[in-house]
Amino acid sequence: MATQPASAAARVIDAQLAAYNHRDLEAFVACFAAGVELRNGGAPATEGLDGLRDLYAPQFATQRVEAEVRARLVLGEWVVDDERLTGPAPVALRALIAYRVRDGLIDRIEMLAAEPEQQPSAGKDGR
Repeated sequence: MATQPASAAARVIDAQLAAYNHRDLEAFVACFAAGVELRNGGAPATEGLDGLRDLYAPQFATQRVEAEVRARLVLGEWVVDDERLTGPAPVALRALIAYRVRDGLIDRIEMLAAEPEQQPSAGKDGR
């Protein structure tokens, strides 16, 4: 299968993820539209750039956070990632996150599902 160039929407999400992983709050916020909406499980979590800063600033200042994309679907202005998230939760999470990109900025994030990452089960000999 031939490798396709990243879409404009996917490039915005990649920039946002890089800023997140470097805990660079200003570069992170710069990826979002002024009226960004963040929803978690369908319920509003925060809105606007100030709300985004208020939500992420404590995490970036005090904790190691990292997101790793395991799989991605891109269709037009939507990017849906299967991500492994570490920090601030005490265990790694597997999350399904949908991002909508309009005019080169993320204007909506939907945390569709998140659950603790399953640990590999031990073999018969306990290893």
